[in-house]
Amino acid sequence: QLSGEITKQNLLAFKGYLMETYKPKTVNLRIQAINKYLEFIKKDKLRLSAVKIQQKKYTEYVISQGDYEYLKQRLLEDEQLTFYYIVRLIAATGVRVSELVEFNCEDVAHGYRNIISKGNKIRRVYIPSGLQIRLKDWLSNEGRKKGPLFLNHSGCRMSVSGVRKQLKVLGCRYGLDPRVVYPHSLRHRFAKNFIESGGEISF
Repeated sequence: QLSGEITKQNLLAFKGYLMETYKPKTVNLRIQAINKYLEFIKKDKLRLSAVKIQQKKYTEYVISQGDYEYLKQRLLEDEQLTFYYIVRLIAATGVRVSELVEFNCEDVAHGYRNIISKGNKIRRVYIPSGLQIRLKDWLSNEGRKKGPLFLNHSGCRMSVSGVRKQLKVLGCRYGLDPRVVYPHSLRHRFAKNFIESGGEISF
């Protein structure tokens, strides 16, 4: 640990100790504190540099537009309508899978769902009109007007894990890379399409 005379060598040794003991974010917080102290005692030249934090590439495994279109086509052909609409709704709205499974038939009739996020803030998610019409027809054919929008084989509300697992199964069945056939990949597909069509990245 840091003790004795404050020299560059001692500081670097202490930085090495921090890197062996703590996670990068914690190391950087400690380094910030040390640097503030060095400024206070007028030894700025001894400042330590922060450690690099490896950022996860969220866009590394995003489903391509071509694979997305192919997945929709195959789901429709195989009459996997529940997952056809799951895929379409995520990619059209950018909802999280945890939010998706909370959608009800009544939300389709209204054309939107109000989602309560952190801090009790309400975010209104609109269903595009074309998709809304298709969903209404699907529900009408199934004779459903109320209750959960997406049901499992037992007729109960589909779970988050159920959506994830079945998407992987379907992706493998259609010869798609299983690393890109998962709910958050479709959410990123929405984001990429939004930005590429001129949307603001911050929004």
